[in-house]
Amino acid sequence: MAHDHMIEMLDLDAEVLHDYHSDVIAWVGREAADNPRIVDLGAGSGTGSLALARELPGARITAVDVDPEMLAHLRARAQQAGLGDRIDTVEADLDEPWPAFGPVDVVWAASSMHHMADPAQALASAFTVLSPGGLLVIAELDSFPRFLTGTPDEAVEDFGHAEMDKRRHEAGLHMHENWGERIGQAGFTQLTERHFDIALPAPLPPAAARYAAVTLSRMRHGLEDRLTAADLAALDQVVAGLPGRDDLSVRTDRTVWLARR
Repeated sequence: MAHDHMIEMLDLDAEVLHDYHSDVIAWVGREAADNPRIVDLGAGSGTGSLALARELPGARITAVDVDPEMLAHLRARAQQAGLGDRIDTVEADLDEPWPAFGPVDVVWAASSMHHMADPAQALASAFTVLSPGGLLVIAELDSFPRFLTGTPDEAVEDFGHAEMDKRRHEAGLHMHENWGERIGQAGFTQLTERHFDIALPAPLPPAAARYAAVTLSRMRHGLEDRLTAADLAALDQVVAGLPGRDDLSVRTDRTVWLARR
């Protein structure tokens, strides 16, 4: 069930934050080679691969992930969308030596670099697989989505986020790296950085309300072994009360870096 929620959450992120994702992909399309060969690192449920294939009609995408269930979901969605002939999947652990991808014009890493055990090594690998003049795209979350800003339950959500931040830090995730500096250290040039401050006001459409429910349910599951019974009960009460609310909003910050090999 937790795995299904993760897939749904990723799919809903792409749907609800459609304008942000479209803006980023249009930017990449302007900067990339014609008919680019793209490798999507940590492709997850395939939101990036599918959007790239839709928005860049000449692109061919290789979606890479360590999770076979994610890749199966991705392949099914690609076939359903009529994009199966342009999206290949590769099951691989990107903390190990990378597969031979052949010539690559774009390396796309959306919310995946912070999962790498050794970001410097991952960037070195990205540099190696890219053709000269090829494009590196890194998109990362500065803050995870918040839905209860300005509501009586804002403090419960903020507390949950603080505890999840601690958990990610303890797990060794690279959440707040200076990616611009790391990209330069790896040998990339022509670095451009853009910050996206996303705010969708209440009332939310049904997909966004579902995005809130899935995200907060995953938070509750992730904190089950570290919160007191009282704190868990407070979070449970918030999650149970989400259906039908008209005061939910979406607030999140993302930063995107583009650089050349």
